[in-house]
Amino acid sequence: MQSFEFNTVPSLTVEWGGAARLGERLGAWFAERNLLLVTDAGLTASGVLDAAAASLRANGFAVTLFDAVVADPPESVLLDCVARARAAHVDIVLGFGGGSSMDVAKLAAVLIRSGQSLASLYGIGNVEGGRLPLVQVPTTAGTGSEVTNITILTTGETTKMGVVANQLYADRVLLDGALTCGLPPLHTAATGIDAMVHAIEAYTSRHKKNPISDLLACEALRLLSTHLVAACHNGSDRTGREAMLLGATLAGQAFANAPVAAVHALAYPLGGRCHIPHGLANALMLGPVLDFNLKAAAPLYARLAVPVGADLTGADSEMDRARCFLGRMLGLMDASGAPRRLRDAGVAEDMLPTLAADAMRQTRLLANNPAPLNEADALVLYRTAY
Repeated sequence: MQSFEFNTVPSLTVEWGGAARLGERLGAWFAERNLLLVTDAGLTASGVLDAAAASLRANGFAVTLFDAVVADPPESVLLDCVARARAAHVDIVLGFGGGSSMDVAKLAAVLIRSGQSLASLYGIGNVEGGRLPLVQVPTTAGTGSEVTNITILTTGETTKMGVVANQLYADRVLLDGALTCGLPPLHTAATGIDAMVHAIEAYTSRHKKNPISDLLACEALRLLSTHLVAACHNGSDRTGREAMLLGATLAGQAFANAPVAAVHALAYPLGGRCHIPHGLANALMLGPVLDFNLKAAAPLYARLAVPVGADLTGADSEMDRARCFLGRMLGLMDASGAPRRLRDAGVAEDMLPTLAADAMRQTRLLANNPAPLNEADALVLYRTAY
């Protein structure tokens, strides 16, 4: 067997309605009581936080609320969060929300007590020392950020950079499917497809793919493909919501160890240039990239046909089964109701060459793709998606 390494969070709790008991759980898990709660203003206004915040205060936690997180958070948001936390002398951090809130919570937990500059953290393995205790509670079923060691920040007008370090793995994760019941259909579709992208790219990654990440990716795809369409059409169904949330988390554990590739490389410029949410950007680029990789990844796609529930009737060859997988994914995306064209997401056609050039900067991601991809290929893929 080829040598490999697998890392993930040390503790994961799945409990429907568990956020209402968050203070009791954290009180048993940690001695610290001066808590920074990182979230966004929408969640604060919606009341989704109320039960968790009340539970925390009832169990002796002083709560400093930072709810200024925005999608594709810029560096300034993180630095404001750290400044507020330091002023309040917090000693434990809770990320509560979507991927952006959890990403900010990760780096805040590091920087609150670190002497390192933010600029020195970018890249792989550049975080020195430890961090404050960190808990993550996702409210969307998509990013998998609760179980990854990656944070992505917007570093300029249109560019993004990442911090990858094992210190970013949370100490504890709570999956409460009830928190995702308020997600609207289009958001459910985009985040669900985003999670499927994570699983597919982990399974087909050229680097660090391993038996554990493969198992997680396959089970994630089984859960997500089974429940995606139903969750989009009936967002209050407990079975579907719990399955989608667990599937997204398993996909996150997979891609934290077997890195993502071209779908993400092409999605990032859509976020930076066109301000398209990350999950939707991945959903928009998945079909064209799957087709581009079909020949190179056929053996792997053929194996994924079973967990996604593809109809393999008459699929006698490996390539036949790979095409069945592709067809099943396209069908799921159509049935989910997610936008399928860049033009439908407000992307101007004259932006495509710029997007292709930007995508080439994502060398870390492109190196993981099953098939080599250059700028001309990227432009063709954007045009196909347009």
